Amino acid sequence: MTQFPTSFGKDDLIKCAQGELFGEGNAQLPMPPMLMMDRITDISGDGGAHGKGHVVAEFDIDPSLWFFDCHFPGNPIMPGCLGLDGLWQLTGFNLGWRGWQGRGYALGVGEVKLTGMVRPDRKMLTYKIDFTKAIQTRRLTMGVADGIVEADGEVIYQVKDMKVALSES
Repeated sequence: MTQFPTSFGKDDLIKCAQGELFGEGNAQLPMPPMLMMDRITDISGDGGAHGKGHVVAEFDIDPSLWFFDCHFPGNPIMPGCLGLDGLWQLTGFNLGWRGWQGRGYALGVGEVKLTGMVRPDRKMLTYKIDFTKAIQTRRLTMGVADGIVEADGEVIYQVKDMKVALSES
């Protein structure tokens, strides 16, 4: 399906952010500090709960991360939108990993449930994404997926029907 490996370290993720992994004009991750993962431990185009592809990634939590100082002073937590963005980032990465062309962008999410918080004492987030659809036609390239974020093994975010597309314009 793809010539890319099934796991990626931080250096590989930075290469993706610089446009060097999937090629100029194709799926890119953001640069730190907006890059919301440190490594991808497993990725496929035919695995996961629905056999349509999956991604598993990790993000090391360090109390000195930029968002803890400003959200909120005296009560530091990671904004939930950053966890959601991490899920979108990985969904788009999977589309590029498949060899599909175009720049990624989030289209939306059907349902979001936040049941926990990321405080500075947490050690690691784990993202788990299972594709329900992966579509590539002449006019549309899109992934639809469900995902969870775990903090030290506890599920704290759940999303359904997250959508990311690739566009060549």
